[in-house]
Amino acid sequence: MSILGAKQSLGLAAILLAASNLLSRLMGLIRDKVISWQFGAGSEADLYFAAFVVPDIINYLLAGGFMSITIIPLLARTFQEDENDAWRFFSTVLTWIFLVATFLTVICMFQAEALAGIIAPGFNLEQKTRLTYFMRIVLPAQVFFLTGACFTALLFLRRQFRVPALTPLIYNGSIILGGLLLPAIPLIWEEGSNYQSQLEHFGMTGYCLGVTIGAFIGAFLLPYLTVKRQGLHFKLSFSHPLLKKFIVLALPLMLGQTIIMLDEQFLRIFGSFLDSGTVALLNYGRRVALLPIGLIGQAVAVASYPFLVKLLASGERERFYGTINQAMQAGLSLILPCVAYIFAAAWPILTFIFQGGRFGQPETLACTPLLQILILAVPLWMVYMVLVRAFYAQEDTITPAVTGTIVTLIAVPIYYFVSSRISAKAIALTSAVSVSSYIIWLMLIWRKRFGGAIFKGLGRVSCKALFCALPAALVAWQISALLIKTLELSPWLLSVLVLAVSGIVYLALFFALAAFIWPDFWPFLRKGLLKR
Repeated sequence: MSILGAKQSLGLAAILLAASNLLSRLMGLIRDKVISWQFGAGSEADLYFAAFVVPDIINYLLAGGFMSITIIPLLARTFQEDENDAWRFFSTVLTWIFLVATFLTVICMFQAEALAGIIAPGFNLEQKTRLTYFMRIVLPAQVFFLTGACFTALLFLRRQFRVPALTPLIYNGSIILGGLLLPAIPLIWEEGSNYQSQLEHFGMTGYCLGVTIGAFIGAFLLPYLTVKRQGLHFKLSFSHPLLKKFIVLALPLMLGQTIIMLDEQFLRIFGSFLDSGTVALLNYGRRVALLPIGLIGQAVAVASYPFLVKLLASGERERFYGTINQAMQAGLSLILPCVAYIFAAAWPILTFIFQGGRFGQPETLACTPLLQILILAVPLWMVYMVLVRAFYAQEDTITPAVTGTIVTLIAVPIYYFVSSRISAKAIALTSAVSVSSYIIWLMLIWRKRFGGAIFKGLGRVSCKALFCALPAALVAWQISALLIKTLELSPWLLSVLVLAVSGIVYLALFFALAAFIWPDFWPFLRKGLLKR
């Protein structure tokens, strides 16, 4: 069966990936809830989050997160011309990705102790030793992520999104199960032991094991078995005429470490200079802040990319611009109301999700302003998710990489200054400003080169969304403050009540204002999100 034989509409693909992202983000929040309950915002949680810095950088260096973007255009063209040659090209890429990923992983595992001192300079010797242990457990996961990304690219090429939609669910589920089950295993044969004592003994080890197991099953094994069942033709190969072009496309992504990719790592690295728990608090705040991006932006952007490539290949540039514009408008019309409400209801949201166990009210209060600062950049994140794929669809990986690298180099000394002299709020603000600056610069470059067709109407949609969302958010915030001040309930129960009441009030006011200010809100969304 030809690799190009299946089709799936953009609307259906976006809905499927949105549903997957919704469940994945929910599982991610459950995972973080379990971690915060068991370990709070303390040293062990800091070490767990910091353990991902080096593995993530390996992924960035091999363009793992953009594998489908770099390989899909080349594979699509080659499969149309010569299917056997396309399989040889795929085999060559897979062979080199596996070899290089394995080589880098092994080197980093041997040098984990030295790397721990580089990525967490603010940690003490005992923390760095523990961090080394965690890093050696999670590092092999990148081999499975990177090789699995090649198989996932084939599925995206066929516009088959079901298996890729399962990957994050399996991954997060494995992390949760690993963290909960490992401390329970010794209870089977050790008399007198209890779960809490075993939890103190193992710490975050089970979660780290879950990372590698989840990457193997979800990111590698399932896509591999699916492609194999559909007719995988792999033969060990080290050379192909298209390999050079693939490297040219991927090289800017490998070398150009943009502020978008390194944003999370900077929070972890520079957060290590501050008090214990800062790394965890910044990560908890960032997870909630980027929730709208995961639910809306990522689904639309990932699902639209194969269609954007096809439109350009067919010479339909006007439809190409129109599809990008439609995706941006629809995304902003949903994300801006979400951002306004999350900003207003930051405390009850964090209380509902995280507070409990070792994550107490002081941690919630410390995390609240971090969330409010980080979420300010989220609307521009939405624009970036679509815009960067517009560059990649035209096989331009250099522009986003170069501009992002320049912003990163400017941001690093600022991060260092604020982390060593100011506070976690300053780190969060540096993150929001640097990310926003990069995206705005990228928008200006696009406008100068290709005109402003893809941005047409974005200002109008944003103003309408804000005119509806900001008054509603202000009222919801006042109601939340009144309920928090007057009611004497447990923090979690109070957060549930506040979210319920403020959420209903917010939605009622938003839609009431939309009826006058934005009467075509729902028809616009149906056109923007569901129509191909």
